[in-house]
Amino acid sequence: RSIRTLPYRMRGHNENAGRLAEFLEDHQRVEKVFYPGLASHGGHDIAKRQMDGFGGMISFLVDGGREEALGIVAGTQIISKATSLGGVESTWEHRRSSEGPDSSTPQNLSRISVGLEHPDDLLEDLDRALS
Repeated sequence: RSIRTLPYRMRGHNENAGRLAEFLEDHQRVEKVFYPGLASHGGHDIAKRQMDGFGGMISFLVDGGREEALGIVAGTQIISKATSLGGVESTWEHRRSSEGPDSSTPQNLSRISVGLEHPDDLLEDLDRALS
């Protein structure tokens, strides 16, 4: 049943993620953003040729370490902490916490699956968590 609304949902994921990625890229507490929709991403040109949109997944490095990253992930009211990503609600995780002690993922990496909430609400939630 949900396949009929997939193009509309993907448009929302793409638009919202693009806005959040730009916000994160300009934020002083964010060291680096990994999102193919940003011109600064190493694969941007290829993604632009191959894709109509850039998806709803964003990874970013917090300026700091594990504790700063965990604090930010815990600091939102709309974006939920979860390890299952990709639904219509925005969720995120501190990736290293999900992978265990042998992980090579950076301690300050968080991953967000941008949902279909109003982008202004998501931006406000992120801004509050990063402040």
